[in-house]
Amino acid sequence: MRYKMLYKHILIYVLITACSLILVNTVCYKTHYTREYHYYAENMYSMATQISSEYALDYFSESHLREIELELATISKLDGTRIIFIEPNGTVVLDTEYDNSNSSDSNVLYTVEGFDYSKLKGRHTEYSDFYGTFDSPAITVYAPITYTYEIKGYVVISMPESVVQDRVDATFNINYITLTIVLVLTLAFLIVYFIQVHKPLKKIIKATEEYGKGNFDYKINIKNTDEIGRLSSSLEYMANQVGDMDMFQQKFLSNISHDFRSPLTSIKGYLEAIEDGTVPPEMIKKYIRIILFETDRLTKLTSNILTLNELDPKSVRLEITTFDLNSIIRHTVETFEGKCKQRHINFSIIYASSKELVKGDKSKIGQVIYNLIDNAIKFSPDHSTIAITVKERGEKAFVSVKDHGCGIPKENLDKIFDRFYKSDASRGRDKKGSGLGLSITKEVIAAHDENIDVISTVGVGTEFTFTLELAKKSNSSFLD
Repeated sequence: MRYKMLYKHILIYVLITACSLILVNTVCYKTHYTREYHYYAENMYSMATQISSEYALDYFSESHLREIELELATISKLDGTRIIFIEPNGTVVLDTEYDNSNSSDSNVLYTVEGFDYSKLKGRHTEYSDFYGTFDSPAITVYAPITYTYEIKGYVVISMPESVVQDRVDATFNINYITLTIVLVLTLAFLIVYFIQVHKPLKKIIKATEEYGKGNFDYKINIKNTDEIGRLSSSLEYMANQVGDMDMFQQKFLSNISHDFRSPLTSIKGYLEAIEDGTVPPEMIKKYIRIILFETDRLTKLTSNILTLNELDPKSVRLEITTFDLNSIIRHTVETFEGKCKQRHINFSIIYASSKELVKGDKSKIGQVIYNLIDNAIKFSPDHSTIAITVKERGEKAFVSVKDHGCGIPKENLDKIFDRFYKSDASRGRDKKGSGLGLSITKEVIAAHDENIDVISTVGVGTEFTFTLELAKKSNSSFLD
């Protein structure tokens, strides 16, 4: 059986309730009872000493005893106590609970056998039945009555334990009420936990199970604005990203499979034709050129895939040097000269200065410029112009590549840099694109801690702009 969090919290609540009741009924109750016991004992002893000092005069006077007996009986009744005057030999001369109507000797009520005050050993309080006089043990206090420096007797005040118990229970009920309130509030907290935490967590667990099955369209539907709400929103966002990534990967694999299959099929077909001797000798050179062209396509595609793998942000290593950005741009443009002549595409290049010294990985920045120009050529119509501009702003060099092609729809702008993303338009006129060029470009610029932006209008054209750190003029010891 799996223990769920709710069951654990309920079990904890039950255990806390049980422990609280046991603790209150034992330790707390005993502590409270002891405190109340001492409180009443001290009060009775204070009252006994007061009676002793007040009524000591004429202690053995019969008339005086009868005068104070009614007064002490009233006090005894109000306090729930029993007041006794006893002589050192055990003779009781006054007892507020003794019926002396039939007594022959009104001055002596009865005698307590074995009475010995010295047994208290200096204490003034004991818990006993007063030598068998009481029906049950009681709290009993003693106060000596002295006259002319001689002990004439003792004032004994007792309170039945039942009276103390009733008073302790009456005052201790407040603790039970407080405990009940605390437990109710704790139960309310458990209910809130169930509503605010447990139910949303069950939804999140269900969502993770659905995402694990590949159902990335599953919605959690948690409206909380707390950490759990943020967690559910993050999970939904992650699922959307993973779902999009999965779709992009499937499309990417489909495109890659097609791009690999097409040149391999051509290469195999032409090689078989040459091997069979069905190709005229004058056509063999042409077929070999086609085979080399298709081989170059495969090499470029494989290189792009390996480049993306190398550009993992956790493992990428840059060889930072100072180089002339203008020289890289010129060499790259010359690379596309043949292709551009066929389609009558021209370049308009504006440099900020004759030499633009920047800091970065020269080979990777060269690849960025190559990819952007190659992308611009694919989208540009024949007889058009591609504008390349280099500007300086502060400590940055801004490089832009602008074409006048078909443009990119607004809904696709956020996806053009994503790995594996490739629309039909991005494959260009020659159908050779793998959809990896812009992804590589984005990774390289991010590895340099720089930015790349794109502005595009459908039917007007697209402009890519990225930044590089300018090198200090003194760092010009090695230039291209």
